[in-house]
Amino acid sequence: EVQFVESGGGLVQAGGSLRLACAASGFTSDDYAIGWFRQAPGKEREGISCISSSDGSTFYDASVKGRFTISSDNAKNTVYLQMNSLQPADTAVYYCAGPLLHCSIHGMLSPRHGGAWGQGTQVTVSS
Repeated sequence: EVQFVESGGGLVQAGGSLRLACAASGFTSDDYAIGWFRQAPGKEREGISCISSSDGSTFYDASVKGRFTISSDNAKNTVYLQMNSLQPADTAVYYCAGPLLHCSIHGMLSPRHGGAWGQGTQVTVSS
């Protein structure tokens, strides 16, 4: 029912920028949160940012805080992740997912029952 489609990934030089988009559909409530996750080869999937429609809260993991910015366009049902000052360590498959169990300035959790993950988009940062 709930579906997400990511786009905007690609290959970029270190120090460059990309903007990811997450198109959401199938929501039946205005009270929800959407998060961005990433997974590098051999590593666990980690949550890096989220945004909540209930109170407007956003969260950034320390690894991306100050470089990435999450935003939303409710009219387009789309969440964006602006990624600046990209480094090779940012290389991963990036996923959006929701609705999340929790999203606040203090942290984020995985999608709740009935939620979903997008298919992922590859981001590769070369040195």
